[in-house]
Amino acid sequence: MKKLLFVSGAVAMLASGAFAADGAAVYKKCIACHGVKAEKMFNNKVPAINTLSKEDIVAAIKSYKTGANKYNMGAMMKPIATPMSDEDIDAVAEYINTLK
Repeated sequence: MKKLLFVSGAVAMLASGAFAADGAAVYKKCIACHGVKAEKMFNNKVPAINTLSKEDIVAAIKSYKTGANKYNMGAMMKPIATPMSDEDIDAVAEYINTLK
């Protein structure tokens, strides 16, 4: 019975988001192009992403996943954005907004 309770507790922790995505960890892939504080413009096309709202960051990353984007950087960003879950995208957008 105790083992069953332990497993149930672990499932409850997963369901409650105890293992939520870590925006800072996700952002580590972005530092080379966007800067430690998300302050760099990239290729004079992409604005410093720390100037964007969370909603704009989420929309941009999702557009890169689909191949549609307004900055014409799909070839560079699609391989980075494609493996990101919705939770990863939300977490990294939230993290970037703390860098303002």
